[in-house]
Amino acid sequence: MLLWRHQNNRFNRKPQMKLIIATLTGLTLLLTGVSASAADTNLLFIGNSFTFGYGSAARHYRAESVTDLNNQGIGGVPALFKSFTDQAGLDYDVYLETQPGAGIDYHLENKLSVIGRRPWDNVVMHGFSTLDSAKPGDPQVLVTTVAQMAEFMESMNPDVEIYLTATWSRADLIYQADRPWTDKPVQQMALDVRAGYDLAAANSNAVKSVNAVGEAWTEAMELGVADSNPYDGIDAGKVDLWTWDHYHASNFGYYLEALVVFGNVTELDPRSLGENECSGYELGMSRSEIKGLQLAAFNQLAKEGRVEPAPLVLPSPVAPQRCGPAR
Repeated sequence: MLLWRHQNNRFNRKPQMKLIIATLTGLTLLLTGVSASAADTNLLFIGNSFTFGYGSAARHYRAESVTDLNNQGIGGVPALFKSFTDQAGLDYDVYLETQPGAGIDYHLENKLSVIGRRPWDNVVMHGFSTLDSAKPGDPQVLVTTVAQMAEFMESMNPDVEIYLTATWSRADLIYQADRPWTDKPVQQMALDVRAGYDLAAANSNAVKSVNAVGEAWTEAMELGVADSNPYDGIDAGKVDLWTWDHYHASNFGYYLEALVVFGNVTELDPRSLGENECSGYELGMSRSEIKGLQLAAFNQLAKEGRVEPAPLVLPSPVAPQRCGPAR
């Protein structure tokens, strides 16, 4: 991936960007082989390993239920989102375009010809986990590239709704020496990342809201659902939201990410999926773990006024079952 300092001049050449947008929009209209989605809503995920599920079984989970525009067989968070919407009776066609270690600048530079093959109703996207790979904590690259990607999306569909995903605190950057967030509270990195996404959202009318994934992770820790420091072992009865590298997420972490995106995009209480939710079951989670992660997602969404309480309460316990075929 080219670093921002090597691209600064290129991204500031707005006439060039507008020419690219106009050209690709014209090509989109000429692509007669791509038909409109039969679903009520199409949704595109743009991201990196934090979307495709690196380090977990979620990476290739139900990959057949979504369309990977890069043909890499990815399921990840998009497939979890698709499963949740199917269970909620919603009709979404879900697509993804991901690249390891990439920010939005990479997708602008290399993937507009793929992304621009059709207009999108909804887009969920995020940048690098530290906001800027070269300058951790600096939001300027994110703010600039979100605005440019939003402009491109609006050129294809003026009514597109974009959701930005503010990612989680990285344990490897907090609990190890000489890192950007060393010795700071575990929630601080998530708050710093969220502040950057809030700036990016405020800079584009196409951005509807921010998916507060990092803060939902913190909420899970404060509820006692998740452990806050994987370097000193995992407390009994708690889940580890990080995978082996203490950087990327585990199944639990990606599941919580998908719950937040589901709740924020659909405005449905994640608890409405119930503790028997089938994707969590297929990924090996207990009902108490599923219930705890759904509560963490709901609490964060409710704090921001994104959802109204509507939990699924069963009159008696029911054994979980595997998910059915995708809608």
